[in-house]
Amino acid sequence: MTPEATQTLAAPLSKSKAQAAPKAARDFSFLQNAAKNLGWFVVSMALLLGLWTALCLTFAKDLPTPLVTFSALWAMISNPFFKADDGTMGVGNLVFASLGRVFLGFGVASAIAIPLGILMGLTPLTKKIVDPIASVMRPVSPLAWFPLSQIVFRVLGDGTTPAAIVATIAICCLWPTLMNTAFGVASLPEDFRTVSRVFQFSTTRFLTKVLLPYAIPHILTGLRLSLGLAWLVIVAAEMLSGSSGIGFSAYDSYNNGRYDEMVATIIVIGGVGLLLDRGFDWLQNRFDHTKK
Repeated sequence: MTPEATQTLAAPLSKSKAQAAPKAARDFSFLQNAAKNLGWFVVSMALLLGLWTALCLTFAKDLPTPLVTFSALWAMISNPFFKADDGTMGVGNLVFASLGRVFLGFGVASAIAIPLGILMGLTPLTKKIVDPIASVMRPVSPLAWFPLSQIVFRVLGDGTTPAAIVATIAICCLWPTLMNTAFGVASLPEDFRTVSRVFQFSTTRFLTKVLLPYAIPHILTGLRLSLGLAWLVIVAAEMLSGSSGIGFSAYDSYNNGRYDEMVATIIVIGGVGLLLDRGFDWLQNRFDHTKK
């Protein structure tokens, strides 16, 4: 075989090896980072469980230990969708009931907040009108909004507790999306507006091709904050309502002295909140053009 032929055959091999090396380095780096994150997670959980156990044995002796709590948690998640004759339900049914109210209230809030936030960002007059209202209503606790919602829906002829809970969620999680949307729209550079006028964009084309693509990271951030807040509000509202739901279940367990079930329910609440946040983080990374 001639030297030229040998070089011709060796060239693809050397090229494939050069391409495989960075991929192997990336895979190793990923595994290394995953191992580090897992290690820190184990250390963090060990510290939490140690502090929890020490608290149970020294100060709060009525608080169930991690072992007792995890036993109750396992009993919950091993049969999450049962329905008893006395009306009690499994933790899965309770979570889905609460999530239904959360997404309904979150949807109502988003349908109001995004268009209104766009108007606030585009027109200073709308901002001057809405800003004082938002500044007064935003700090109000859901514990105050819930009884007010019950009064309103009773006057409207619908005094059902779920309607009041949904209204409370909608009011409380309206503001993060509203403010973030208004800020994102208002921060659109003037050059973008000028170019749109030069090319004589219609209002629809300006909104869909210029304004919304620029403001979408801010809108998504507001939606993510609102969804997290909605999950916080549902727990408080269901505790006040005395009806079904994961929040009511935690408070009912406390009232009946089942502290292991109460703490296990709190763990479920935290886990569902984490899944909601991670799911929305995935959506944010999927649709946020600035991260591509």
